[in-house]
Amino acid sequence: MAADISTQERELVITRVIDAPRGLVFKTWTQPEHIARWWGPRGFTTIHCEMDVRVGGAYRFGMRSPQGTEHWKRGVYREIVEPDRVVFTFAWENADGTLGHELLTTVTFDEQGARTRLTLRQAPFETTERRDDHGQGWTSTMERFAEYVTTQGG
Repeated sequence: MAADISTQERELVITRVIDAPRGLVFKTWTQPEHIARWWGPRGFTTIHCEMDVRVGGAYRFGMRSPQGTEHWKRGVYREIVEPDRVVFTFAWENADGTLGHELLTTVTFDEQGARTRLTLRQAPFETTERRDDHGQGWTSTMERFAEYVTTQGG
């Protein structure tokens, strides 16, 4: 099923139904050995995946675009409620190691029989253009995630 995208001025909301049980979807979203295989838009490669998945724990991801450009992001986990939701900060890391604008990201996992409704909310964006850029990236990332998680079995 394709992702549904809903946006308000400075908030991005993407919903997708994944053909896998909620526990598996949560695990695949929160374990580094899985994330390294699906994180980032189509064509991007994960080059670094460091995660301490606990409240107050940090993460840092590096990915390389098809053109060879590296993109780094990091944040802190604010809430982990297995298998219901994960809340974390998200900021792009500049070349000098400083962080750009910080967003709050909430991912919820709702059971729908043998499937899972995943909803991602991210805000507040500085501009609608930045929100739309993230929408494109997250939509492609969700496609990769859905493809990957369904190969993991129950």
